[in-house]
Amino acid sequence: MNTEHFKQKLEEEQERVEQELKELGHEDIDPAATESDELADRMEEFGEHQAEIATLTARRREVVVALERIKNGTYGVCEISGDVIEEDRLEANPAARTCTKHL
Repeated sequence: MNTEHFKQKLEEEQERVEQELKELGHEDIDPAATESDELADRMEEFGEHQAEIATLTARRREVVVALERIKNGTYGVCEISGDVIEEDRLEANPAARTCTKHL
């Protein structure tokens, strides 16, 4: 297996996720400067951003773990069975920690 290929994919994804987190993290709401309807809309949007931030943070953690597995030589090995993770599964999700049998 070409781990360098997957390392590159993971590093690119990590960069993308971190950029998205950075963009979402600059959401300031000034209640004094907005109308009540607009404030309600912005607060709802803020809540949606919080959910997206949580999802992106979890994905970033998965990517970091996968990069660590590449470093320590355990990348591509199912954490449950010890079997090799299918390459097409890793192409679809380079941070996969289990083979398709243990999804």
